[in-house]
Amino acid sequence: MSQDRLQQSQSPGGPHHFLSRLVGGWEGVARTWFEPDKLGDESPITGTIRSVLDGRFVVHEYTSSLGGKPLSGLATLGHHLDGRHFTMSWVDSFHMGSDIMTLLGEAGVSDRFSVLGSYFTGETTPRWGWRVDIEQPDPDSLVITHFNIQPDEAPQKAIEIQYRRRA
Repeated sequence: MSQDRLQQSQSPGGPHHFLSRLVGGWEGVARTWFEPDKLGDESPITGTIRSVLDGRFVVHEYTSSLGGKPLSGLATLGHHLDGRHFTMSWVDSFHMGSDIMTLLGEAGVSDRFSVLGSYFTGETTPRWGWRVDIEQPDPDSLVITHFNIQPDEAPQKAIEIQYRRRA
């Protein structure tokens, strides 16, 4: 990857510029659903997003709780210039167990993107899909929504994080 291509991508309107706008400290609420339209948990969440490797990636580290038990996680987000797609890796202490989910997706408009991955549900069952939408409606707001996708079913909201930038 040439430095010129990276710098162009980091210019306003570019995918790496979008990622750079996410950098900072965040706090808000995390909501979790285990069944459609039935909120299972609502807990405070704090997170930090930092730029790494000369702006090629951002790392989102967060802490919250689920059912009163501590939860923490880490996601690395990037944009593959050659492949022209967003990428994400995700681990956490509840949903992912000991697996690392890899997600890929296309850019949306300049204030959002969506990535899709899948996860193991058992040796005799098909993998289920998992979609993450990241949207920044304004500079001080960030919404991260996760959808669970059962085979041959419509996506169902599983997690919604509504962040406000910390002062």
